[in-house]
Amino acid sequence: MPPDNLTQVADFILVGFPGGEEIQVLLSLVFLVAYVLTVTENVMIVVLVWTNLQLHKPMYMFLGNLSFLEIWYVTVTVPNVLVSLVTKKQSISFTGCMAQLFFFLALACSECTLLAVMAYDRYVAICNPLQYLIIMDHSLCTHLAVGSWLSGFLIATGKVYFISRQTYCGPNIINHFFCDVSPLLQLSCSDVSAAELMDFLLALLILLVPLIVIMASYVCIISAVLGIPSAQGRHKAFSTCVSHLLVVMVFYTASLFIYARPQSIDSFSSYKLISVVYTILTPLINPIIYCLRNQEFIFVLRKTIPWRAMLS
Repeated sequence: MPPDNLTQVADFILVGFPGGEEIQVLLSLVFLVAYVLTVTENVMIVVLVWTNLQLHKPMYMFLGNLSFLEIWYVTVTVPNVLVSLVTKKQSISFTGCMAQLFFFLALACSECTLLAVMAYDRYVAICNPLQYLIIMDHSLCTHLAVGSWLSGFLIATGKVYFISRQTYCGPNIINHFFCDVSPLLQLSCSDVSAAELMDFLLALLILLVPLIVIMASYVCIISAVLGIPSAQGRHKAFSTCVSHLLVVMVFYTASLFIYARPQSIDSFSSYKLISVVYTILTPLINPIIYCLRNQEFIFVLRKTIPWRAMLS
């Protein structure tokens, strides 16, 4: 236990990305463009799903939830990074750091559950097509969406509770571009074993349970698809799942690398690189992956936005 006379730090210093003035300007432009594109893409999806009756289906309702989530997901971290790159102000208050950590974890954990819900939706659509609309009715879809959000926020509450109760007496320099679990625990001057254990167990819970649901769903989906006699039918059935599988692979590869570890990561250069993938790159490419492979969504997009009239 640390001595009683240790003083809790009032703020933290985020190191961010080292480099000269040119590197900082380049990073600022890259992050700004990525942020604007991500928000624009996801807002477009939310609006289209909300306003077009043709897209009032379970699959698109969950996609709208995912897009709404990712708008806030990038907003939790990227604007703060942009401010620090432009103004050189790298400090964040203790309360602000814990708030950023909470909302980032809550949204990331909610996405884990939401991806599992979307896999279940595809399982019902392919394995029980005649009963799809009966099973995936409005009530069940609402409960699944709300449950995804609640599970994420509950897991984040447990994680942040143990991390915020640690004693941080200095140094207060976080070798990262936002407040995250591992860099914070490395700064604690109290015993972090309980916090690390709880973080590890909760990370496994929110990562592995949805992952098991996703894997079980796709085992059933593949079995059902292989039973379709025609090659065209197999291709059409499985094509509705390819986008979801790509998103799951990117998200879980990065998340399992970062969070499903019982001890802090020492190589923060690789830690920051992987963090960029799931905090900035994944929300940017997810709408592209989902929409470019979905002919129904492309049709609604073309009908809603008169591209030829805009270009003429």
